[in-house]
Amino acid sequence: MLELILLCFLLLLLSVSGGLAALRFAERRSEARAVCELAKAQPRDPARFDPAMVSHLPEPARRYFLYTIKPGTRLFTVASLTMTGKFGMGSRDKPDYLTMSARQILSMPTGFLWAMNARRGLMRISGSDSDRWTRFWLMGLLPVARMGGTADHALSAFGRYVGEAVFWTPAAVLPGPNVQWELVDVDTARVTVRHQGLSQSVDVTVAPDGQPMQVRFDRWSNANPERSYRWQPFGGYLSAFREVEGFRLPHHVEAGNFFGTDRYFPFFVADVREIRFHPLIDE
Repeated sequence: MLELILLCFLLLLLSVSGGLAALRFAERRSEARAVCELAKAQPRDPARFDPAMVSHLPEPARRYFLYTIKPGTRLFTVASLTMTGKFGMGSRDKPDYLTMSARQILSMPTGFLWAMNARRGLMRISGSDSDRWTRFWLMGLLPVARMGGTADHALSAFGRYVGEAVFWTPAAVLPGPNVQWELVDVDTARVTVRHQGLSQSVDVTVAPDGQPMQVRFDRWSNANPERSYRWQPFGGYLSAFREVEGFRLPHHVEAGNFFGTDRYFPFFVADVREIRFHPLIDE
């Protein structure tokens, strides 16, 4: 009898393990497909930047573009990034940072995918965040943080990748039918992006030479004690600018919820190792 019970337990364990392995494999395949789909949004033969494109914008917005895009730069709008840093799982008082490495493809307004591996001691977390899902695994074995497929998730994700486009893919926020800029104050401009019924505004504050120093926006989020979706401040600081294919981009970013308040917690601290516009993926 005991042998039968042990055999049944072993079969059940193998069945569960096999099912989870199949799920992880399927998710990795969907991540690979998403990367390829997002990469297709890159213009094959983009226009080149002319300062006249932004001459009509509010002065801090002009400063921003003249700093971040050199004249004659090919206006690629999709970027591939690799990064390291730390990711906070706790709070301002107890950050519980994990050491993090990640890769990302950013294709505003189409979408994004951020795939991360993080560790602290023996604990391991891996998985991905995108405009369609949030899916992470504990120790590579247990699925956790399963979200996506809702209007709340789509709007929250839209806020993230519009905000990131402001500092990593400035060509994607050049003025156009669905991208409008307005003046906030002498050093701050606001960009509003609309796409498929979604709308997000982001404020960017620039230095006298136009270098973007911080971004701030109200993000649709449930990162609060009540776990209830609401508009709440989000933002961060930008530094370590380097030139990449004619763009001047930050290679150090610190960001978090409740930006500009005493509750601000920079749970995302990243050092970019590479930003690539062409080719986006290894051929």
